[in-house]
Amino acid sequence: MSMPMRQALTIGAYLMRQKLARREKFPLLVELEPLFACNLACAGCGKIQHPADELRKRMPVEQALAAMEECGAPMVSIAGGEPLMHPQIDEIVNRLVAKRKFVYLCTNAMLVRKRFDRFDFKPSPYFAFVVHVDGLKERHDESVSKEGVFDEAVEAIRFLKDKGFTVNTNSTFFSNDTPQNIIDVLNYLNDDLGVDSMQISPAYAYEKAPDQEHFPGVTETRELFSKAFGGGNRKRWRLNHSPLFLDFLEGKVDYGCTAWGIPSYSLFGWQKPCYLMSDGYASTYQELIETTEWEKYGRGKDPRCANCMAHCGYEPTAVLATMGSLKESLRAMVA
Repeated sequence: MSMPMRQALTIGAYLMRQKLARREKFPLLVELEPLFACNLACAGCGKIQHPADELRKRMPVEQALAAMEECGAPMVSIAGGEPLMHPQIDEIVNRLVAKRKFVYLCTNAMLVRKRFDRFDFKPSPYFAFVVHVDGLKERHDESVSKEGVFDEAVEAIRFLKDKGFTVNTNSTFFSNDTPQNIIDVLNYLNDDLGVDSMQISPAYAYEKAPDQEHFPGVTETRELFSKAFGGGNRKRWRLNHSPLFLDFLEGKVDYGCTAWGIPSYSLFGWQKPCYLMSDGYASTYQELIETTEWEKYGRGKDPRCANCMAHCGYEPTAVLATMGSLKESLRAMVA
């Protein structure tokens, strides 16, 4: 799926400005975590493992806006925890949209219908809800360790689309998934629910996750996605990824990690070196760039990176490779 024209032009202009300024490291998208609290205990995530006093904290609106202003990224993905547990999440979203940042609000959807009237969200070409869906009913409920979550996610997607919002999904796949699992859920999201676009990722070895047994290795990931993408599925699905990143998942190309391209900002500050690893924090994005020893991370350098193929490290690499090639740029436009 090609990026919406408004967004493609904005991102293209942003990348050109970085090139003209000869800036080597800059953010494409920020993963903003304004809280760690969540209403689910997913097996592949460990955010709620934080101490109780940290789970009670909520990032002030001005702090979130200042972080985005300082780094200058054109896009932000707001996660957590569960963002809809933040009482001012609509203010954060609306003020970022007013600055013409492309905002993705990630949610497990359990509070969408229950709390919607508490917030002042408005449809905008700069704003999309991103609902977490890891599989069809049985598989998704197993992934989030609670029955009924899939059904509520489906109803929330329909509810939001009826109100005119852009609704995307985010799906993480584990080593106990099969190509058919992927095909089934993406067919359902694409064809039956008609979501606007879908983001996919292999599960990554998040150190606090309760389940440490089902993170796929590189070979497993490539086999899983190359089989799922077969038969024309990849071209048919509305996948919110660059073609080169999808090539990377299939094993058609290999890349190094560009962790600085999608940095994570949370209640603790800018996380070193990325969302998945905690080697300290920086108080500013500039400090993150200047004090992180980037050359020490990535497959073949740090054992913790050995099996990682997560989008936060490799999608920026794919985007930069796309922009550096006329052929790939044209391919991305018509994908």
